[in-house]
Amino acid sequence: MATMNIIQAVNDALHHAMGEDDATVLLGEDVGKFGGVFRATVGLQDKFGEDRVIDTPLAEAGIIGTAIGMGLYGVKAIAEIQFADFIFPAYDQIVNELAKYRYRSGGEYPCPIVIRTPYGGGIRGGHYHSQSPESLFCHHAGLVVVTPSNPYDAKGLLLSAIESPDPVMVLEPKRIYRGPRHGKNWGTHAKGEVPEAPYKVPIGKAAIARELTGQGTPVTVITYGAMVHTCEEAAAKAAEEGIDVELVDLRSLLPYDLEAIVESGRKTGRVVVANEAPRMCGYAAEMVSVVTEHCFDWLEAPVQRVTGYDTPFPYTLEFAYLPDAGRVLNALRTVATYA
Repeated sequence: MATMNIIQAVNDALHHAMGEDDATVLLGEDVGKFGGVFRATVGLQDKFGEDRVIDTPLAEAGIIGTAIGMGLYGVKAIAEIQFADFIFPAYDQIVNELAKYRYRSGGEYPCPIVIRTPYGGGIRGGHYHSQSPESLFCHHAGLVVVTPSNPYDAKGLLLSAIESPDPVMVLEPKRIYRGPRHGKNWGTHAKGEVPEAPYKVPIGKAAIARELTGQGTPVTVITYGAMVHTCEEAAAKAAEEGIDVELVDLRSLLPYDLEAIVESGRKTGRVVVANEAPRMCGYAAEMVSVVTEHCFDWLEAPVQRVTGYDTPFPYTLEFAYLPDAGRVLNALRTVATYA
């Protein structure tokens, strides 16, 4: 075992994947000589050469279009989009082409490429470097969307994505790439032990990040990515008030683990869903619908959402925008005391 942060775990996964298969290539802006803006690809070009670790122009549609072409010809292309905010020039390529190749070809051309991109706020990047667009991609059948909350999952999910027969988007929560930032206690536990050998975390399977203790009013919290750490902080504070939290880390947004969601929701009868993306049409809304549809007869309180606001992502008010442990704790109190 080695102690790693998420960046190191991603880098380690890429080293394993490229070392095992000569048909695996990496392409994106600054991924080669510079090692990526977050240093996730450092050392890869030196080891595998410029033909397999390719620095591209600043052209996201070109990056994804090239990766799609490679994928259709049997190359396992791993494309990095430097920030998720910049992915929109390639949106048409992803949702109208990549997501539909398997369907439109009757399974003859599955195009199993991987798209890695850091998303979310917490690094004082302003509104062009802090957005959370996950729900826009989860709306399209044919894509797989995953997001890790810790180094172990970061490595295992990426290796599963690389071996998947489907196109996979790996959304990496950048504010916990290396741990807490700017005095905030977000991502304190985003370092951990990671096996040095390759392994896989199954796509479509959630993890229980915090189990019920049997002490207090039970509440389920459903979340993912960096918000797992925010919700862990809130759960610790809630325990002091007699609220017992089971924390479901989805890990996989499309497909999601319906069984785990329903089992937890029926067990506790009280559910809070959290994401840092805007509230309107956000991923949390889908989870509220799922819980309501499958757990209605077990619910003891209306399902609560804790989300970002329906505004552009602010710069100076970044930490007022991002849901913090206090907002999650208020939602926990609401469902725990509902009568």
